[in-house]
Amino acid sequence: MKKLLAVAVVCFSLVLLAACGSGSEEGSGSGSDGGESKLAKLKESGTVTVGFANEEPYAYQENGELKGAAVDIAQAAFKEMGIENVKSKLADFSQLIPGLNAGKFDVITAGMAINPDRCKNADFAEPSMMYGEGLVVQKGNPMDLHSYKDIAEKGASVSIMQGATEIEYVQKMGVKESQIQTAADIPATFSAVASGRADATTGTEMTVKMALESSGNDKLMFVEDFKQPEIEGIPSYGAAAFHKDADELRKAYNEALAKLKENGTVKELLEKNGFSAENNSVPEDITAEGVCSGEQY
Repeated sequence: MKKLLAVAVVCFSLVLLAACGSGSEEGSGSGSDGGESKLAKLKESGTVTVGFANEEPYAYQENGELKGAAVDIAQAAFKEMGIENVKSKLADFSQLIPGLNAGKFDVITAGMAINPDRCKNADFAEPSMMYGEGLVVQKGNPMDLHSYKDIAEKGASVSIMQGATEIEYVQKMGVKESQIQTAADIPATFSAVASGRADATTGTEMTVKMALESSGNDKLMFVEDFKQPEIEGIPSYGAAAFHKDADELRKAYNEALAKLKENGTVKELLEKNGFSAENNSVPEDITAEGVCSGEQY
């Protein structure tokens, strides 16, 4: 009986030690795995896996090569951290955060807009770009659409990429759920408008404008005088996103990103991808925490 009691005491002590050990910094918020942090593992392997949605000019694949402003900025930041190789994985935009949380990616580099809802499921790095919205309609703009309010008041239908913030934006401007269609990607939204299944499509300004230019679709037009909606979330601030247990990795990324902002690299990479260094650079006082809390927009 005494032997059994002694064994029980030893086992109970081991359980307590294990429980106490789980409260260490490596086991809480640093993306740890068996005592080694996510950051340490990535530095050791020299490779980071990024999730992206095929959305030019933020992140897209061309001839097997991952390109785009968000990609270039992330690559530069990881290189600053000593991680040279980037392994890319394509996913539908709506599946990026679920894929991140399922461990399919180490980071999302899709120019994803920070918003309070997304902040509940992922931790964003500091923003690296700023952008507005754009509208594409059939050539000649038969319904005379120039704003989200026009879509609402004229009962127009709009096709929007699944998981995009524009779904929430148009609803805030009065567009009914029955007017909204969703599609897997930008080409699919263009197809809906060109075929007459939808009257318009919307997305971030640079995305829809450049996608339309490269598509060669003469049935569609970009609405040059589109009126930006005056609602929370616009302009949007794009940033890389990390798993909520990868604090150490995200903080190291932020430190590297801050250096790239300070030495002008971020502005150079924005311009390289068709953005404006003046209009698309993030103001110094805007932070991921401020946008997540809804205090900054």
